[in-house]
Amino acid sequence: MQIARYDPESVRKLFDDMASTYGRVNLISSFGFTARWRHKVVAGLPLASADCVVDLMSGMGELWRSLSEGLPASARVVGVDLSPEMARRTRKGWHFSVDVAVADVLAWDPGTASADVVVSSFGLKTFDREQQQLLAHKVAELLKPGGVYSFVEISVPSSRPVRVVYMFYLKRVIPWIGRLFLGNPDCYRMLGVYTEAFGDAAHFTRCLQAAGLEGSAVSYFFGCATGARGTKPA
Repeated sequence: MQIARYDPESVRKLFDDMASTYGRVNLISSFGFTARWRHKVVAGLPLASADCVVDLMSGMGELWRSLSEGLPASARVVGVDLSPEMARRTRKGWHFSVDVAVADVLAWDPGTASADVVVSSFGLKTFDREQQQLLAHKVAELLKPGGVYSFVEISVPSSRPVRVVYMFYLKRVIPWIGRLFLGNPDCYRMLGVYTEAFGDAAHFTRCLQAAGLEGSAVSYFFGCATGARGTKPA
């Protein structure tokens, strides 16, 4: 049985509630690391030759600043996010075209083999293990042969000293920072709950491989963030 916190309606409500403060809290509480990890997740991708990039769990389009450094004006970015409040706050005026679909990514049907690149930052933790399998198949369907993907997510470090300090910060300090910005501390507390249950991107990487994609897991800053990166065989 799916735990209630992974129900799409629960996730939508959580991010709708956080939308007005999420950007500031995220940047300040991470000491800018989330911005650096977003740059790393797109670094080295073949953006210059991409016609279509799909950003899954796109939030407020935070990843698009990193994408903008490599995408040509002819490119199109398609963002998909469950939260209408997060989607409403996406920045406009990029040099490439942007379309945002407010939808549950697992139920979203854009057609197959449409993307040169699939990316995502900090949305994986809101999927349980079964949903991650479905998401991996969605990525395989979206990518053109030879297309590439890259994901990043806050994770639980394997080193015990780092893990103890980091999880205390996620579960205790970040909700307090959220309260300072007039956010609901219970919402920000859930980010730690999701992260602890997620662990790291190893399971999702195996799901991607089982879906027929090539690639491997990636670790950032002692495992405080992990991801998956690879290609769809041509």
